[in-house]
Amino acid sequence: MKYLFVSFAALVLLSSCTRYTKQPELNDCKREIIQTEKEFEKMAEDKGLAEAFSFFASDSAAIRARGKIILGKTEIRNHYNNLPYKNVSLTWSPDFVDVSSSCDLGYTYGKYKIAFTDSLGKNNSDSGYFHTVWKKQKDGKWRFVWD
Repeated sequence: MKYLFVSFAALVLLSSCTRYTKQPELNDCKREIIQTEKEFEKMAEDKGLAEAFSFFASDSAAIRARGKIILGKTEIRNHYNNLPYKNVSLTWSPDFVDVSSSCDLGYTYGKYKIAFTDSLGKNNSDSGYFHTVWKKQKDGKWRFVWD
């Protein structure tokens, strides 16, 4: 009986160390990321790429552009403010979204289209695929850490 009591007490003690937290609903987190993507695209259309990319970037964000890695919000803003072309229109839509089981990290990928006027005044367009990694910030907002 003594061993049964000690075993039971140990079991209770160990189970009290287990962290019981309600896991966020993953589908809700996915919807939050999709909504953030839509807000990001809308801001890019309304306020320009520099404003949108710097706003939706985390403090430690990185982007790959023209074969280089650009780090941080300020450098990302500078990059988009100094593009060598004008009248840029960028649209995108995620085809896929997934999140970690803790709902604090996620990623999207999908298609994008870009249209711009080059330095010779010629209208150009291109399309391709994007991949964005999102991290939930302390304030609960999703910001990209990689684009």
